[in-house]
Amino acid sequence: MYEGKFPKKRYKHTLRFLNEVISKEEKILDLGVPNPFSEILTTEGFNVTNTKGEDLDLHTDIVKTQEFGVVTAFEIFEHLVSPFNVLNDIQAKKLVASIPLKLWFASAYRSKTDKWDRHYHEFEDWQFDWLLEKAGWRIVKSEKFTNPVNKIGIRPILRRITHRYYLVYAEKL
Repeated sequence: MYEGKFPKKRYKHTLRFLNEVISKEEKILDLGVPNPFSEILTTEGFNVTNTKGEDLDLHTDIVKTQEFGVVTAFEIFEHLVSPFNVLNDIQAKKLVASIPLKLWFASAYRSKTDKWDRHYHEFEDWQFDWLLEKAGWRIVKSEKFTNPVNKIGIRPILRRITHRYYLVYAEKL
C-alpha cells in the first residue's frame, strides 16, 4: 500500500524500529485512538488495538490488562499531566514509545484550536529514561532522530541537525 513511501519521516523510522524489537505475532495495545500510523502498523501485519480516547491521566484501567504483550505509545506521554501513572500501571511486559524531545530553539507545542493537542512535557532523553526506570521499566534499546522540514530559515536548518524524536524499547522489570 505504501510502497516505501510514508506521509511522515517519523512513520518510516518508527516502523523500522518496531520491526527490530517486536514480533508481528504479539498483541499490541496502542495508546491513542486509531490514527494514520496505527493503520500503517495494521497494514504491515501487526496485531494492533487502539484505546478509545479515554483520559489516561484519570483512567488507566485500559493498560491494567494482561491481554496485550506490548504497549505502544507514539507521541502520547507529552500530552499527559502525569505519564508516570500510566507507565506504572501498564501490565504488558514490553513498551515501545516515542516522544518529541525538548528543543532549545522552540517552545513547547500548543494548539490554539484543539484543547487536547498540547504538550505538558517535552522531555530531554535522560528525563524520559529516568521516568521509565522509576515506573519499573528497563530500557533495552533507544535512538534519537531528526525531523527536517522543507522550509527556509534558521529553525528549519536547526531541525536538520538537531534530534527531535526519541524512541525507546523497554521491558518491565
